[in-house]
Amino acid sequence: MTGFNFSDLPWRAKGSYIAHIFKAAFKQHHKWMKPIFTPMLDDESVIFDIGGHSGQYAKLLARLAKRGRVYSFEPSAYSRSILNFAIKVNGFENIDVIPQGLGDAPGTMTLSTPIKSYGTFKYGLAHLGERAINEAGHQEEVALTTIDDFATEAGLKRLDFIKMDVEGWEYRILLGGTKTIQRYRPIMMIELVGQQLSRAGDSLEEAWALLQSWGYHQEVFIDAQTLSPSETPLEGDSFWLPD
Repeated sequence: MTGFNFSDLPWRAKGSYIAHIFKAAFKQHHKWMKPIFTPMLDDESVIFDIGGHSGQYAKLLARLAKRGRVYSFEPSAYSRSILNFAIKVNGFENIDVIPQGLGDAPGTMTLSTPIKSYGTFKYGLAHLGERAINEAGHQEEVALTTIDDFATEAGLKRLDFIKMDVEGWEYRILLGGTKTIQRYRPIMMIELVGQQLSRAGDSLEEAWALLQSWGYHQEVFIDAQTLSPSETPLEGDSFWLPD
């Protein structure tokens, strides 16, 4: 299976896929984050959702930027089929699904999606870079572009917010967005985990240093409505705000 076809799935994976489709279309995760996102965005914000997955963040952000645009980057054919369905069922017209990954240079790479022992996809853990030893998984060749190239080709005039969760390829994506990020100074929510970054030969400290060199500082969750600055590199989801 090089792309995604429902009929190719084992029977148990078919049931899992249907459950994924239902959750993506009819449930809204991350609602508790709305009070944090709201002051960061306006009605016309332009947003990059990097690692679109099932569209939970894309839906939430698109509702906050009703006259803006959400570009949801998702190279996985499995995830993208779920994402497209969720967008269609909910009638969103301000979300564009981009069937590419992002990196530090355009090209192609192998995307690995772990598979459980009974055949269902751990599609939230799809990643570029080296596979874990003895990791069973589905692999597909995917196209990559860069934030800078995409911004130029799309003719972007603004970029207000970036959400990024790509299981370890974050540093490479940041490198490929140097010009655009420094030009537009978007607020960013990025998941950074040292073990995941190491798959690409990168580290948490490198990502931290790069973002700080651009004049950004890290803020982490205190509660559902409060962020607090961090003076040392912290793993997990956090916000990066321009100084």
